[in-house]
Amino acid sequence: MTHDVPKSFDWHRASGQGSPRRSLTALAAVLACLGVAALAIDLPVASWCKTGKVPRELLRLMNFSEVFAHTTGVVVLMLTALALDPGLRFPSFRWPALRWPSFQPTLSQERLARMICATATGGLLVDAIKLMVTRVRPRAADLASQASVLGTFGDAALRAVTSSRSDFHSFPSGHAAVAAGFAAALAWRYPRGRWLFMAVAVSAALQRIVTSAHYPSDVCFGAALGLLGASMFLADSGPSGSGSGAAG
Repeated sequence: MTHDVPKSFDWHRASGQGSPRRSLTALAAVLACLGVAALAIDLPVASWCKTGKVPRELLRLMNFSEVFAHTTGVVVLMLTALALDPGLRFPSFRWPALRWPSFQPTLSQERLARMICATATGGLLVDAIKLMVTRVRPRAADLASQASVLGTFGDAALRAVTSSRSDFHSFPSGHAAVAAGFAAALAWRYPRGRWLFMAVAVSAALQRIVTSAHYPSDVCFGAALGLLGASMFLADSGPSGSGSGAAG
């Protein structure tokens, strides 16, 4: 007995959605533009967040949503989807299935492989950029002494000697990238919940700003990379798109 949706059924067409790749790429471009614009407000927003004036209940909600952007939380949520969704199967790591999601032996394995790759790729892109770009996090920066937002790049803005290399890796936000990629993957598989997934991802991204872990521009660029990474793996035909193997 198979639990796979017939290949003739198009989830995105049925839900009124267009091409996920085109939509995700366009949204990533918009977020990148917002990231450039956000550089103008990075310092005042970061300074305000460091005052701790965010309402406690709102902060509690944002902290809870971080599970959507944290590696451990995403793994638990992905395993939950695997346990509850009969149309998902754990991917094969045999060659050539490891090369690309479409090489998975069954359609249900391909779906989960695409979701995993869509979630993780943005985070990997962010890690690569962090190795090349140094930016002091708001929590470790002397913001009052900065005449320009450009002063937060490099180590000149560092408030004091720190033993954490993480304080130099503010740009871009890995949490925002993972949250955006994960939201895109879930919306691709479960389009009816796309607004909920988007809202939780936005909340997780805002949590990085209000806790002084990132500047607004970090979050915008991180989310853009998350969506760009997701667009590489989420098939235009939706989660029921044709795979290379038989239905699982």
